[in-house]
Amino acid sequence: MKVSRAAFWLCILIAVMAASAAATGLFWENGSGPRSFETLRGETARMFGRGLYRYDSLFSGANYRGQDAVTLFLGVPLLLLASAFYRRGSLKGGLLLTGILAFFLYAYASMALGAAYNPLFLLYVALFSAGFFALILTLSSIGTLPSGVVERLPRLGPALFMFAGGAVTLVVWLSPLVASMVAGRPPELLGSYATMVTDALDLAIITPATVLTGALILRRSSRGYTFAFPLLGIIIMLLPTITLGTVSQIRAGVSYGIGEIVGPIAGFALLGALAIWVLIGILRRLPASSRAEG
Repeated sequence: MKVSRAAFWLCILIAVMAASAAATGLFWENGSGPRSFETLRGETARMFGRGLYRYDSLFSGANYRGQDAVTLFLGVPLLLLASAFYRRGSLKGGLLLTGILAFFLYAYASMALGAAYNPLFLLYVALFSAGFFALILTLSSIGTLPSGVVERLPRLGPALFMFAGGAVTLVVWLSPLVASMVAGRPPELLGSYATMVTDALDLAIITPATVLTGALILRRSSRGYTFAFPLLGIIIMLLPTITLGTVSQIRAGVSYGIGEIVGPIAGFALLGALAIWVLIGILRRLPASSRAEG
């Protein structure tokens, strides 16, 4: 593995920018609180009404606060730790770094494209850009795993997990969209927004990526294993993000039934546990890598 100095310093920059953005979103409290808003479609949406996310819907604004907590207290420390191991030439550190970078890329692509415009918009765009290029540079620096190493890696379990993850993502995001189209009404969670950004990202990128990765792993392709780490990172980080997002939404006044709380959290807890199992299974059979810089 040839360590990329550009990737390393981009990671440091991402950590600084993300910590600033997350702290602002988490601790800025001005505003009167939730209020009603009539959307362009003539429907009434509840707005978050305070802090950085005062122009976001109550559901999304509170969810962003949960994501900020995960980013600040878990994501940034993990990014710095993985960057340090990567800087030392650790192959395992580099692969783990792609996982945490994928989470930052996913999170700030959603913020830059989907969150209501606020004073940190350009910071979200910078994080989106830095995350994308840092991930590309890190994957490029890892390169192709030796065939002897790939032959020792688990194949069936990781491949099946990728296929299952893609199927779950497809059903979770596609079903409500199809139901709303059949009923001739906007999606329930559209709220005050113009379109469903997260749904588009998951259906257009995440779902096909998981299926492609599973197929490559079945063929014992080195690319399949390197592609798996960014996807596993997103899945694992979604568990604390959804859990704290739900807690934040309840505190903000979003109404949930017990099943609506337990179901998603339990589902992502199972998915996250399986992702960790797959991750550990691959890491245990990977060698360390000598350090080189570029």
